[in-house]
Order: sequence, then structure tokens, then C-alpha cells
Amino acid sequence: MVSDVIASADIKKVDPVFGQLSFNDHEQVVFCQDKDTGLKAIIGIHNTVLGPALGGTRMWNYNSEWEALNDVLRLSRGMTYKSAITGLNLGGGKAVIIGDARTQKTPELMKRFGEFVHSLSGKYITAEDVGMETADMDTVREVTPYVTGISEEKGGAGNPSPITAYGVFMGMKAAAKYQFGDDSLEDKKVLVQGIGHVGETLVDYLTNEGARVFISDINQERLSDLSIKYKAGIVEANEVYNADVDIYAPCALGATLNDETIGQLRAKVVAGAANNQLADEFRHGAMLKERGIAYAPDFLINAGGIINVYAELEGYGKHEIMRKTEKIYKTTLDIFAHSELNGCTTHESALSIAQERIDKRKMEAKK
Repeated sequence: MVSDVIASADIKKVDPVFGQLSFNDHEQVVFCQDKDTGLKAIIGIHNTVLGPALGGTRMWNYNSEWEALNDVLRLSRGMTYKSAITGLNLGGGKAVIIGDARTQKTPELMKRFGEFVHSLSGKYITAEDVGMETADMDTVREVTPYVTGISEEKGGAGNPSPITAYGVFMGMKAAAKYQFGDDSLEDKKVLVQGIGHVGETLVDYLTNEGARVFISDINQERLSDLSIKYKAGIVEANEVYNADVDIYAPCALGATLNDETIGQLRAKVVAGAANNQLADEFRHGAMLKERGIAYAPDFLINAGGIINVYAELEGYGKHEIMRKTEKIYKTTLDIFAHSELNGCTTHESALSIAQERIDKRKMEAKK
């Protein structure tokens, strides 16, 4: 239902959804609200040419509803290309719930959200993202079958974070191969920014490889604990971008690669798990290329998570999950080669290859 608009000089005029810079031919945007549970959510469905839109639900205490809308639009678009370049028969979707996951998330709220997901009849399939746990997906599963990432005890593939981290690790090794001539990360100085579920698992992979690991996070207590656990150095937030490291791995929120930070980077490789790392994907991708920094496109190397949850839809097991995720290594090398051959950024190369697959499927459907 379209709300009545009251004309008033006191009401700030803002662009409608279709006018948002992040709106990119999205098929559907659903606003969900429930007074009883306090639910305020937005579901973004970007593209379903390759299959149903699958993407996680993020719960975050956004500064405004417009910030939340921008996030879900960008994230859902990224999921389209993530599935396409990974070879999965899935479209791109994402959901955000506005609120503090630590204090406002309840089973009732999650079930109500699940009912909104169910109302879309499978066009959107949800999963775990920032602020969510596998147990939350189990709760959603009580009211809808259109959810993945549920616990292994309930027949799911479990927490996708370890597989996401493995894919990032594979992409990072490929980027190191391209930039340094060797994919070994032994003695390489790697800074992991954001040590949540994915970040910590990545730190574990790096430590076992013999890398010299540095970590940064807003959670000081966790930072201290993991520094001791992995014998990792700590980098303060204001020193992240000019840190003397070989590889920068952004694993928190997006847009850390921007006008202010790129000029400070001393790292020669950027390869991390965060979505939408480039604040402006074309301008900032070009800035990295001009500075000779090898950028492994985020929506490619963080695709392990969606490979993991896709297993629940296709019925393949852990061995196949790992095999498909390991292929991220070769695809990343292919992207670097394509970028050099065509004189474009790695981000543009990845987008181009993903879009070709979508366009091909669209043409086949018209025949």
C-alpha cells in the first residue's frame, strides 16, 4: 500500500526507492513491519533470472531507514553477481532487519520475519548474515521452508562462516600468486580487519599457513582474546590503512576502500570477506589498479557461504561444498588474467563475466 504524502514545509523531501543510487533494476523491494514484535525489515530482490533470490538476513542498528535501504539494495545486487560468477543457479536477494541484534532480537521477531519471507512463496530464500546465528535460521524454519543455513541437527549444512573463510583464503592465495609470483602466505604480513565468525576462521587458516597475522576490531575484549589465542599483532582502528602489511583483508562492514583510505594503503593485495568493499565500485576499483594493488573482488572470494547453503537446496555434501569453494582460487586467477587482457579493473572483469552468464540464460529463456 502506498502511504499518503502530506505536503508540508517541515517534511524533508527525499528520493523515492527508484531514485536511490543503489537501485539497479531491482525486481522487488519489500518493506516489512510488525508492531507487536517491533520488526522493521526490508527484503531486496535484485534478480531471479538464474533462480530464486538467495541471500542472508543482516540485523544492524542503522542510523536511518534510508541507510538500511541503501545497504539492502547494494547487498542484494552483490548476491546476484556472486551466484552468477560462482556458477550457481540462484538469483540475488538480501534482507536487513533494523535493530540491535544483542538486545532486540527475539524468537517472536524472527518468526514474524519468517512469515514475511514465506509470503514471497520462494522467490526469496533467506540465510544467516551479520547479527544472525544458525539458531535464528532454525527459528525461521519453524514458519517457512524458504530458509537455508539451518543447523546440521535439523538437516541443514550448518554455519556457513567457516566455508566463507575458506573461500576468502583461496582467493587471497590466488591474489598472492598474481602479485608476488607465489601463492604461499608463509611469512606474509596479513591484516584481518573484523574478527567475527568469518574473520577468526580466516585468522586460523593464515596462522596455520605460517603468515604473520595482525588483527583489528571494534570489540576490544575479543581483540585481546584472539591476539593471545593466535599470537597475532593488534592494529588500532586509526592505523589500519597505513599499516605496514602485504595483504589487507577487510572482513567487517563495507566501503572501507574509498577516497580517504586507498591513498594510505601500503598493502599490495586486498582480499577480504566484507561485502561491497569499494565505496564506489568503478572509481575506487580504478584507484586500486592505478596504485598497483591487486584487488580480489569481494563478491567472488566470499562466495563460500552461499556455496555452503546452496548445498541444502541441491543435496550435496561437505566434500562437494569444499570442492566448489576451492574453485574460487582458479576463478580469481582467471579474473586477474581477464582484467589484464581487457585493460579493466578486476571488479569490472568479475561483473562482466557474471553478467554474461545472466544474459545468456535470459536469451535462452526467450527462445
